[in-house]
Amino acid sequence: MLHTHGRFSEVNKAFEMTLALHTQHQLFEPDTHALRHKGDWHKQILESLGVESGPAWPDRFGKALREWLKKSGHKPIRTLSLFSGGGGLDIAFHDAGFEVLEMVEIDQRFAATLENNAQPNKALGKGNVRCIDIRDYIPPDDMQVDFIIGGPPCQTFSAAGRRASGVNGTDDPRGTLFEEYVRILKKLKPRGFLFENVYGIVGAQGGEAWRQIQLAFRDAGYTIQSRVLDAADYGTPQHRERLIIVGLRQGNESYHFPYPTHGPDAYTPRPFYTAGEAVQGADPNDTSSLNINGRWGGLIAGIPAGLNYSFYTKEMGHPSPVFAWRSKFSDFMYKADPDAPVRTLKAQGGLYTGPFSWENRHFSVAETKRLQTFPDDYEIIGKRQVCIHQIGNSVPPQFGRMLAVSILNQVFGVELPFEMHYLHDAQQLGFRTRKRNLTAKYEAKAKSAIANLDEAPMGSSKTAFPIEDLLYLTDKFDLTESDKKGGLAVKLSYQKSGSSISIVGTTPETRNTDFSFAVQLSPSITWSVPLESATLIGHSENLKMFTALMKVFEQLVAKQYGIDDLVQLSGYYQYTPQLKVHLEISSSKTVPLEWQTLCSVVKGIGVANTIPISSFADLWAIEESEVITVLHTLRSIGYEVRNHNTNPQINKGEFLIPYAFPTLTPRSVQLRKSL
Repeated sequence: MLHTHGRFSEVNKAFEMTLALHTQHQLFEPDTHALRHKGDWHKQILESLGVESGPAWPDRFGKALREWLKKSGHKPIRTLSLFSGGGGLDIAFHDAGFEVLEMVEIDQRFAATLENNAQPNKALGKGNVRCIDIRDYIPPDDMQVDFIIGGPPCQTFSAAGRRASGVNGTDDPRGTLFEEYVRILKKLKPRGFLFENVYGIVGAQGGEAWRQIQLAFRDAGYTIQSRVLDAADYGTPQHRERLIIVGLRQGNESYHFPYPTHGPDAYTPRPFYTAGEAVQGADPNDTSSLNINGRWGGLIAGIPAGLNYSFYTKEMGHPSPVFAWRSKFSDFMYKADPDAPVRTLKAQGGLYTGPFSWENRHFSVAETKRLQTFPDDYEIIGKRQVCIHQIGNSVPPQFGRMLAVSILNQVFGVELPFEMHYLHDAQQLGFRTRKRNLTAKYEAKAKSAIANLDEAPMGSSKTAFPIEDLLYLTDKFDLTESDKKGGLAVKLSYQKSGSSISIVGTTPETRNTDFSFAVQLSPSITWSVPLESATLIGHSENLKMFTALMKVFEQLVAKQYGIDDLVQLSGYYQYTPQLKVHLEISSSKTVPLEWQTLCSVVKGIGVANTIPISSFADLWAIEESEVITVLHTLRSIGYEVRNHNTNPQINKGEFLIPYAFPTLTPRSVQLRKSL
């Protein structure tokens, strides 16, 4: 039977239906009075191996466990590691008495780290590293293994994919790599396996991907037990929710997941292992600078520990908002709290992807290893970002150790030096509920910090409204003061009256045209800036004049009020827009099709929804054959237009225009993609 617990996302209805089917049993509630008399289970585990608590205790626990098994005459369990990455699971299972015979990893950078640590008396033992695509990997004919570990790449089921208009799931080639896992299971027929992935896999594609995976494992001859678990509950100073599947050969299905060792749900509740304690004593320096630079680097210092960019929103009560509510990822400008576990470490991220240290800098590689419970002496090969990628892409070894010893004990019958406690099948954990309840805590922190503000946010220039008389719009939709690559020259004039502004733009050919347009900008609800309206007037038939004036307005608002861009003024596209845009055209001749369509787009017609070409044609009152041309034209003037080629999770033949105004900049990821 499949056992899956917790509610994962309001939008993930399929997942919730799955949960409902598997939580109809009567919940088991432990006898808390009896537990209090059993003492601290985590403390008992450490004491049984002679391990002291404190910073880096997971390192000492792993080594002590390995030594105890060696001295007790334990015969290592033959194991194969697939999608080995930086080696997190391999460290965990090696410490727990599993001999990893081979590690299969496609990335040469990761493989170099595995080879460096796959030596006698090192963290990975003496396993063989195979740097090869899993699709090309064929286990040796004489290979005999008892267990397989690993989890395929998770990007196709990740939160980033959901935010970008759904997830690719098994429609993406990376989402079918589990089939290679199953192929190897069928060939080697181990006693069992452990498969790790993001929990979004369960709800992807309406649950279809999850059904495919379950069926494939069952057809391979395995009964699976699964749960979504939080690594912080098992001694990792990091909240990291992952789906764990343990499969056992049919007829040998006795397995339960281990009780948490930390947090409110622990067998004997104890505080989480905090980020502050974890990094204590780790080298805080790297070969490169850990300063946070760039446009918004100065804002990090003002953010209270535990909060992110949302501190600078009007919803949090900030007097000088910079960002729109929920317009960024939750890890954007996220500063860690030393008194709690950090949020999930990211393998890759942008300049402002947290967690950042409470000391207002990046964490060093040594500190990041501690936050992921990698051993201090585990040498990761590569420059800083390559090291961070490997660490963030791995299973935290301490989380893996507790899973490994639970398998060692139940599946392979090994008597451990400490007692293990296991969750009953229908028993639910509370980490999702606790996560939802953090909002009030964050608001209180923000309110306290805002009460002590004595100046404008660092990073928001708050200058007056100076603009150059002549600006150039580049092909990357940036405004410059000098023409370097044949950009559109725009002659500007500007006027401010009370809470309204007016900007007029002309081009050298303006004197030869009677074509002009006016853009009216106003808030649909109260803006976070003291402006009631803006009028942009252009005397040019060139569509890029429209883009140039919108960019001028964006730049002025950014300079005067510290707002990042028009997206922050209007809000994330999946919410009701706070920016109303109206375009009127004046001309004595027939208005070109692209200008007619632009009038519809700025009104929000065909915007913020993923729809097929036929729907665009109906909404814009044009022929279907003209839609693609219009979409390419919009893209050419700075509109973000997404389709299957830019975002594979979007169905072929469908397109998404997120915003009613041009949003592409030189920093935009979408700028480097093609329709």
